[in-house]
Amino acid sequence: MGNGIAQVFATNDFKVILCDISAAALEKALQVIAGSLDRLIKKGSLQEDDKTRILSNIATHTDLSKAVALADLIVEAATENLEIKLSLFKTIDQYAPKEAILATNTSSISITRIAGVTSRPDKVIGMHFMNPVPVMALIEVIRGYNTSDGVCQAIMELSKTIGKIPLEVNDYPGFVANRILMPMINEAIHTLHEGVAGVEEIDGIMKLGMAHPMGPLALADFIGLDVCLSILRVLHDGFGQPKYAPSPLLVNMVTAGKLGRKSGEGFYVYALDSKELVVSPTFR
Repeated sequence: MGNGIAQVFATNDFKVILCDISAAALEKALQVIAGSLDRLIKKGSLQEDDKTRILSNIATHTDLSKAVALADLIVEAATENLEIKLSLFKTIDQYAPKEAILATNTSSISITRIAGVTSRPDKVIGMHFMNPVPVMALIEVIRGYNTSDGVCQAIMELSKTIGKIPLEVNDYPGFVANRILMPMINEAIHTLHEGVAGVEEIDGIMKLGMAHPMGPLALADFIGLDVCLSILRVLHDGFGQPKYAPSPLLVNMVTAGKLGRKSGEGFYVYALDSKELVVSPTFR
């Protein structure tokens, strides 16, 4: 997600600093972005000169305090873990300019909770990009309890500037996208677990019958089963309703390290280098 966010801003001529704790991860990120741009060139939607320009707009840094020191906007895209995000925002708040807007790409965690560890809760907002970022048009813009009107308006306008369609929502567990999507994915996993149908049948019915571009089990693999589980737990904890309780099969798969495309196996099996489907499905 961080790679994609950086690519989109750089494509629109914003100067970007991509920050990670690992220099190797940053080198890989630049390779991923270059590969993404090469695919656009091959399709004829980008010129070779554009690739050079876009990559020149991206710098990298492993020191968060220095990376954010001159930023106008920081978009955090760490893993969906509350403690990691709280720690990051404490550090970012300490070193970022006082007028900088602090955004999080969280797909479910409370913006208000994150903002509460900063000295500028009025300048904290959610920018939930959809994956893959360069392709998907939507940004779910989430207002925390204290997010100012000015900051929200600035992010709505900025989102349009980078070619996205922003839709504003309020800060409740799962927001809108995952409050609706994750129970559907969870129900598909329950349906598999109960033996109602197999993986291909469940995904095929939703694609052919409901015109979904990807079946819910393939989509869960794409998102990451660990991320799906984290979001469902946020929903379950936040609303206290049993309908959000994650399927035992999902819990077992994550415990076993079967996380979907990122691990090479989930409901389907993938080639690790390309993440292309090689066996379909793992459940019969």
